[in-house]
Amino acid sequence: MNQSDTTRPVMGVFWMLITGLCFVAVTALVKYLGPRVPAAEAAFLRYLLGLVFLLPMIRPILNARLTRRQVGLFGLRGVVHTLGVICWFYAMTQIPIAEVTAMNYLSPVYVTIGAALFLGEKLATRRILAVVVALVGALIILRPGFREVNSGHMAMLFTAVMFAVGYLIAKVMSDEVSPAVVVGMLSITVTIGLAPVAAAVWVTPTLGDLLILFGVACFATAGHFTMTLAFAAAPITVTQPVTFLQLVWAVLLGWLVFAESVDIYVVAGGLIIIGSISFITWREAVLKRRQVTPTVNATKV
Repeated sequence: MNQSDTTRPVMGVFWMLITGLCFVAVTALVKYLGPRVPAAEAAFLRYLLGLVFLLPMIRPILNARLTRRQVGLFGLRGVVHTLGVICWFYAMTQIPIAEVTAMNYLSPVYVTIGAALFLGEKLATRRILAVVVALVGALIILRPGFREVNSGHMAMLFTAVMFAVGYLIAKVMSDEVSPAVVVGMLSITVTIGLAPVAAAVWVTPTLGDLLILFGVACFATAGHFTMTLAFAAAPITVTQPVTFLQLVWAVLLGWLVFAESVDIYVVAGGLIIIGSISFITWREAVLKRRQVTPTVNATKV
């Protein structure tokens, strides 16, 4: 553990609080935009407008001299992330903010399973039980048979899986190229992947729509930047629990701004998933293993 890990926990918590607020702002803006811009088009414009933040990454990408295999893996990540982003934008128009936020917590759980199946990570009994508990939390949120599970819920389940696959590919690539190349290639491939889908459903956006989507790009970029600052300032065991305040912000935002009722089952299920992820993260820190389970924010659009 380096010096910053032991001397700057307050700054780590502060930056993670800012991160959570940035990502909640992303959610709020997409929710406010609503269905008047098709999901695929909204996602495409978010990434297209966000390419302005890619300029500092152009030189590292050109100097990386990527192999055919690396380009293929980046392309695969772009495809799965494209599908996930489209479904996330769609889910935001169909179900309450709190449900989107709570179900997004499933991504780290899927990463844990995927790491065991495809990266050779050991899946100990405790981690298996934690995964099972998280899935129980998802069932509490969805309550199949007790209420209608609509297309928005299915879209979020699919989104969590796609983001998890994308993160696993990113973990493989992060051992071979710099973080700037990993981030930059994601932005490029997702923008390209979204373009034909957006063209098929294109509706001419208003200037207001474009400003909202540029705001989404700004807050998403700022969130990833402040998350990096948080990780540099304190251990993940300090910063990880703070990310779960997003569920609180999401519930309050949905209630106060969008007149969404507070569903106690969604809150309870989200807290169960949060507890599971916290346990997995704590075990990783105790055993000093290489971390594979991402923070919730790591998979955000």
